[in-house]
Amino acid sequence: MARLMLISMLFLLAGSMLMVQGGDPTLFFEWNVTYGTIAPLGVPVKGILINGQFPGPNLNSTTNNNIVVNVFNNLDEPFLVTWDGVQHRKNSWQDGVLGTNCPIPPGKNYTYKFQVKDQIGSYMYYPVTAMHKAVGGFGGLRVNSRLLIPVPYADPADDYTLLVGDFFNKGHTSLKKILDSGRNLGRCDGVHLNGKVAKGDGKDEPLFTMEAGKTYKYRICNTGIKTSLNVRFQGHTMKLVEMEGSHTMQNDYDSLDVHVGQCFSVLVTANQEPRDYYVVASTRFTRREVTATGIIRYKNGKGAASSELPPPPVGWAWSLNQFRTFRWNLTSNAARPNPQGSYKYGSINITRTIKLANTAQRVDGKLRYALNGASYVEPTTPLKLAEYYGVADKVFKYDTIPDEPPSDNTKVTLAPIVLNMTHRNFVEIIFENPETAIQSYHLSGYSFFAVGMDIGKWSPEKRMNYNLLDAVSRHTIQVFPNSWSAILLTFDNCGMWNLRSEIWDRHYLGQQLYASVISPNRSLKDEYNLPEGVLTCGIVQGMPRPPPFSS
Repeated sequence: MARLMLISMLFLLAGSMLMVQGGDPTLFFEWNVTYGTIAPLGVPVKGILINGQFPGPNLNSTTNNNIVVNVFNNLDEPFLVTWDGVQHRKNSWQDGVLGTNCPIPPGKNYTYKFQVKDQIGSYMYYPVTAMHKAVGGFGGLRVNSRLLIPVPYADPADDYTLLVGDFFNKGHTSLKKILDSGRNLGRCDGVHLNGKVAKGDGKDEPLFTMEAGKTYKYRICNTGIKTSLNVRFQGHTMKLVEMEGSHTMQNDYDSLDVHVGQCFSVLVTANQEPRDYYVVASTRFTRREVTATGIIRYKNGKGAASSELPPPPVGWAWSLNQFRTFRWNLTSNAARPNPQGSYKYGSINITRTIKLANTAQRVDGKLRYALNGASYVEPTTPLKLAEYYGVADKVFKYDTIPDEPPSDNTKVTLAPIVLNMTHRNFVEIIFENPETAIQSYHLSGYSFFAVGMDIGKWSPEKRMNYNLLDAVSRHTIQVFPNSWSAILLTFDNCGMWNLRSEIWDRHYLGQQLYASVISPNRSLKDEYNLPEGVLTCGIVQGMPRPPPFSS
């Protein structure tokens, strides 16, 4: 009994409450979303705070916890937050994207209820409405392993969250106007680390502290809106141990490229002379390199951090080669006692191949981003609600884009894009990037196997070089310029799931789509019913609720 109580006890932030009910523990959070002044780069900007914090509070949980988050929107415009990387098994109602949820109106609240079912790892949450993500509303989301399930490394002395991202001093309203006018955002003004940048004047407060001889865990997430970042610790190496929910082979790295939307967990051992050191984040693949630093302080250390920063890598080929070193740890457990590698994905026959090519085009003189010649337009009725209420034909059409890019990929149509996926089919998705800008894609509701990545165009013979043994199971994948990336997954999670560019101006201007996975039996075994208290909008507002699934 004492052990079970210990498993359910978590460190929670002030203002949060934990209750243990029958079954898995339930964590309750209350979040007030407000405007406030922030200045990550020293310039005051109207930011978005959660409970007065920028970045927002760390959401700390353990495998199979039930999470209840009551979000009060005190902004002057609709707001919606998504839980990036949480799979929401059978429950896309809680994904918090505009294809599944109505945004929370100003002055109203909505309560998310979801379970971090059979997951571990480092994730984040952030807003999906307008350009809110550019000025806050984001934070770390961690899912700790149950004490009954061993992790493949010793307990660290402490567990830190490091949120790095690009930042634009224009503010979210001006950024939205730029995109609405058909222009590009351009380059960022700088980079922040947990909303701060060290000045290097000897008066900086440390982001983190370490004690000599001890090892610490850092959960590093790129919460920015368009820029890949390289992260490194001055004088220290990083041991990669986890990536977006999967334990990895524990290789050592001097620096790591973290692309937009990605999260890594590393171990850093305090094995240097006790004094201050910099953690460094630099922009990658930009014409002008921007670097920001934060202080890591040894306890009882003496001496300022050296001004000589470790240099960043050069070129995207270096980053591609680093990707190839990432491997799944086949012998470790994750959320369950069985080894991660017990799922032999490489021996499953592919039932459908979808090749998606991104393009940037002008439509009526305004910039739009597209996939296979279609640029996504957000309907006023969430796709999932329209589907559930039986009025999908009034909101969108299925399979409006081909499974391969059209021969003339310069013509762009504007419409909601929904792919009809057969339940439990094993699917191959190829992302092909003919542009000179790096891409980053996220698929909600799933983890997928990142099996291949290379320069040039994809062709079937490229499968010969797929990693069909120990590719990392993850939820976000980058695609380098004039290159392709390949993923494999089983569409076994019923719901409406967003496949989106994590480059937020591209996402906002159409580079996204949805995958609809419908239960063939309309059964609770496959998908949960529409939750009580769900917000409705568009054409389904006021309509009687459809009869629920009964079994």
